[in-house]
Amino acid sequence: MKILHTADWHLGKMLHKQSLATEMLSFLNWLLSYIKEEEVDLLLVSGDVFDIANPSSKDRENYFHFLSELHQLGTQSIFTGGNHDSIGVLNAPAELLSYMGITVIGGATDPIIDEVIEIKDKDGALAAVVAAVPFLRDKDLRRIDQNKQTDRREAIREGMKLHYQILSDHCAKYKGKVPVLAMGHLYAKGASVSESERDIGNQSAISADIFTDVFDYVALGHIHRPQIVAKNECFRYSGSPIALSFSEKADEKCVLLIETKDAEVTKIKTVPVPKRRKLVRLVGSYEEVSKKLENYKSEHALPDFIELLFKAPTFSHSLIMDVEALIMSYQDQDEFVILKHAFDFEENSKKVNDYFGSDVQIEEMKPEDIFGTKLIGEETLEEAQKTKLKELFREVLVDIQQND
Repeated sequence: MKILHTADWHLGKMLHKQSLATEMLSFLNWLLSYIKEEEVDLLLVSGDVFDIANPSSKDRENYFHFLSELHQLGTQSIFTGGNHDSIGVLNAPAELLSYMGITVIGGATDPIIDEVIEIKDKDGALAAVVAAVPFLRDKDLRRIDQNKQTDRREAIREGMKLHYQILSDHCAKYKGKVPVLAMGHLYAKGASVSESERDIGNQSAISADIFTDVFDYVALGHIHRPQIVAKNECFRYSGSPIALSFSEKADEKCVLLIETKDAEVTKIKTVPVPKRRKLVRLVGSYEEVSKKLENYKSEHALPDFIELLFKAPTFSHSLIMDVEALIMSYQDQDEFVILKHAFDFEENSKKVNDYFGSDVQIEEMKPEDIFGTKLIGEETLEEAQKTKLKELFREVLVDIQQND
């Protein structure tokens, strides 16, 4: 049979206030075409279907439209919840979707073995078994072993190991008869992360030895860069199908096609996702960046997203105004969208120790003291300006405290 592994769609994701909906819809349409072309039997989506717990009605509509189209193809699927997903939102239509060959497991089940899904072929014969493990929250892991008192991170690791061990023991009876797969939404030790993993979950890196040799393939989500885990070709992160941050601009996005025969994985193919836009970072002086923007040509269907970094020897109000005018001048064109910009002034490139000394722990200082110390070194500001900035900073702190 043919099994397709993907994860971390993050429907509804915004990148610096720009929606990624068009790019994601393009991916979903391509995915349906690829599933039809390859006659994929089973689709595995390993968590973070949505970017937020309460997705918009439009994002839900796009999700259900995809499921409807998938059902028309006759492809079975399993969706598990990630740390960004709401268990309730994913599970709400689960019973109805089950009649369409779509299995949804938004959160850990009780008993755990309910996460074991038997996949039948068109003739009703058992074709594969999947231990469909969603993102495991602290409460799920504490439930497994409430008596053991250990360090929190160690308890999380032990809880996950026990969770997979229970599933492994249950799946052992299928080993050698049909392919046995596992899913997971977790941070495996040694995995390379990107900026878009703003919430890595329970922060405990899990050793790959929790995946026993009962599992012929482990389909992982949570990390957005595609990669092999623990040098085992059958333990994989598919990564996110589109770039979700500028730190992923060089990543080759993909899905993974797993082929099985006679209860074994015979082939794993990396399938590149067509790139609809490029993420670019332009760095240099004002003149250099201006020239790069003037000569920029996109080769993609959607406007490229650009990040600008302006380098200058000293702070300059006129430079800031020139940059704002430059960005405004490129608002009405189709080649690219400038998402963010920043400045790198050499005279201000001081480290924490340059301000506070090596014996000061900055986390122990009050915010107003840190701000005041920073102002002392600002030679371009007059004392009256510094006093006014301190007053404004105190007002901001009060507002934050009142609204916390």
